[in-house]
Amino acid sequence: MVVIDLESKRKAGKCPICGEPGEPKFRPFCSRRCADLDLAKWLNGTYAVPVVEMDETDLEELDSTIEDDGDLREKDY
Repeated sequence: MVVIDLESKRKAGKCPICGEPGEPKFRPFCSRRCADLDLAKWLNGTYAVPVVEMDETDLEELDSTIEDDGDLREKDY
């Protein structure tokens, strides 16, 4: 007898590739195939994380913040 855990199926949601119910083993995907298709999209550059270009003043501000945080870490409290 095969027991289907409906609660875990419900929590898995829909597969972002094909829309089928997700499988907990491949979460959030429904199968190894859909997981591999998603990975291929990342590797081929179809998906990309947006990048915001920073100008010189932004970089200086970031550098200053990093230096200030470093000073805090070096102190013994």
